[in-house]
Amino acid sequence: MKHQHKGREIIFEFQPMGHVVRVSAMDTATLTEVVIQGPASASQMQLQNTAMRKLEYVLKKKGIIEGDG
Repeated sequence: MKHQHKGREIIFEFQPMGHVVRVSAMDTATLTEVVIQGPASASQMQLQNTAMRKLEYVLKKKGIIEGDG
């Protein structure tokens, strides 16, 4: 699933694995990818938001995007 976030194209992949879902989020411009796991009972939006926050954190650590404050 492709998603636009602050002008960046992000690809999400959801892989159910029993009671958990593995979510990958990749920034297409830098090919930076992060992976999270969450409960299968969580909504897709909750899992996607968690993966997006982790991706933003990694991009900020790498100096690719600027942090808030």
